[in-house]
Amino acid sequence: MSVHETIDDGVAILTMDNPPVNALNVTDAYFIAEKICSYSSQQKDDVKVVLLRSSGNGFCAGVDIKEIQDLPGNEGILKANHSCYELFDAIHNSKIPVIAVVDGHCLGSGIGIAGSADVVIASSDATFGLPEVDNGALGAASHLMRLVPPQKARWMLYTCETATAQELFSYGSVLKVVESEELEDTSLEAARRIAGKNGTLIQAAKASLDGIEETNLSKRYRLEQGYTFEMNLMGLGDKARDAFLDK
Repeated sequence: MSVHETIDDGVAILTMDNPPVNALNVTDAYFIAEKICSYSSQQKDDVKVVLLRSSGNGFCAGVDIKEIQDLPGNEGILKANHSCYELFDAIHNSKIPVIAVVDGHCLGSGIGIAGSADVVIASSDATFGLPEVDNGALGAASHLMRLVPPQKARWMLYTCETATAQELFSYGSVLKVVESEELEDTSLEAARRIAGKNGTLIQAAKASLDGIEETNLSKRYRLEQGYTFEMNLMGLGDKARDAFLDK
């Protein structure tokens, strides 16, 4: 298991630690989803807020493409699709707030994580992008559109161009941009500010915000995943992933 958990003073910290680039494998995606769901189901105030961060090998490089290609037939893409759906849905529909702490690259499923979260705090060298077209897939544009304006999201999806943390800060989707060495303290301070509030009221506040969002994030993402599988059936996904691995 390459995800580490600590719980202290109402704050659950989940740290992704999968060198060299923190690619997200199927097992870890399910593990994080299950942990977040378990916090939501607790009746006590043991956990009031979740911090989701990385070990410093970049926040997340996307799904583990090697894992997908090593599995037979369509098994890899189906498992990646399902585990990512469960993870992003668990984050967004968590009864307690989730803070994404982004250091370095945040790509592919990293965008799904950050775009599902309630709050994003990033380092000054963090970059955000969806290289899905180059990797023969589609998905997480729904989540990217919670981070950048629609036309910017379209450009990023078509070109695989990244955006900086400072850009996202200017859009208001990143709460704070700090130097990497300040990221841990800054994110913990933010988590503790939430954890210091009445837990029942915070859960009610989150439920009210989730209820007034204009569109259903999980349904939008599911539509994108349908196109990913269509490209896979056409053989375009395999070709793109093999070319990526050959690099």
